[in-house]
Amino acid sequence: MKNYLKLMRVEQYIKNIFVFAPLFFDSQFQNIDNLVKVIFTFFCFCIASSSIYILNDYFDINEDRNHPQKSYRPIASGSISIKNGLCLMSFLMVLTMFASWMISHELLMVILSYIILNFLYSKWLKHIAILDVNIIAIGFILRIIAGSVVSDVVPSIWILLITYLLALFLGISKRRTDVLLAENGKDVRKNIEGYNLVFIDTILGILSSIIIVCYIFYCISPEIQLHYHSNLLYLSIIFVVNGIFRYLKLVFVDQSTYSPTKIVLNDRFIQITILGWLLLMSYLLYFRN
Repeated sequence: MKNYLKLMRVEQYIKNIFVFAPLFFDSQFQNIDNLVKVIFTFFCFCIASSSIYILNDYFDINEDRNHPQKSYRPIASGSISIKNGLCLMSFLMVLTMFASWMISHELLMVILSYIILNFLYSKWLKHIAILDVNIIAIGFILRIIAGSVVSDVVPSIWILLITYLLALFLGISKRRTDVLLAENGKDVRKNIEGYNLVFIDTILGILSSIIIVCYIFYCISPEIQLHYHSNLLYLSIIFVVNGIFRYLKLVFVDQSTYSPTKIVLNDRFIQITILGWLLLMSYLLYFRN
């Protein structure tokens, strides 16, 4: 069971909390009907993402066997057979499509789009530099759209823009790990041939600046302040700026080789900034008035 949970990448489910974004920012968490729908949508995306991780492991089996960390993945290491892995993948895909259809036909279309896009990514598109990280970013946008269609909440353009930029930022930082391994003589993914440290570090600097500027404009936007019924939103900039600074320190100074998900799950400083941001936003949206 431990190997199957590892194959399904349960720790990556944290990414799927983005389905709650439209409901959260529209102050609709008290709407129990919509909240239940979004919770089920979260599980649908968890199942869908697990099926895609298995598919990706199948396509990458030869490359993963040469990777110092990914060689321990269940299919690459042989702890789970390819046949059993593909059977589980097929079951999960059917299950998520059936479950999403039961919730909403629109959700089914979003899930199908996510699966098709990631199939193309796993098979071909991940080998094309820049396009690969854009597809990862689109996956996060689809999560927000999924939460939107089941709750009938139109997501803010600010949420979509900042999510896209943040996903690009994290996707590029993940590529940096493989570039470091390649420069140390490790045989890693083909798409790393389209990147080098100078290029990646430049992009990370640009994206981090754009994210901070976009978030500042979000906080001082008159319509957003009207929505929050407060001019205290600017205080949340402290958490966003320091969270990004901490992440950049881990990447550039500490040369962390952990994935963005593991950094979030293990770094206390980033966890505190996320918690502080959530508490402040929750107070402004749900408790201040």
